[in-house]
Amino acid sequence: MYYVYILRSDVDQSFYKGYTENPAQRLIQHNNGESVYTRNKIPWKLVYVEVFSTKKEALIREKNLKKATHQRIESLISHPKNIVGQFG
Repeated sequence: MYYVYILRSDVDQSFYKGYTENPAQRLIQHNNGESVYTRNKIPWKLVYVEVFSTKKEALIREKNLKKATHQRIESLISHPKNIVGQFG
């Protein structure tokens, strides 16, 4: 399975969108400073996860979310398809 995820920075409430095969592990990597783009806004919180059966589907969705407004992201966080609760 492939996952598209959204992180929220506790520093400035900004969002980061990405895809992975393991959202929980990817969050740890971001919070350990292993990503150049996110290391200056640690700590991050996992706020959205969506599952896909193929990498292609996940990459298309990630690209779509990278264009999303702050308001759209906020509405997705409360959407029923958000399975972030499965990742503690």
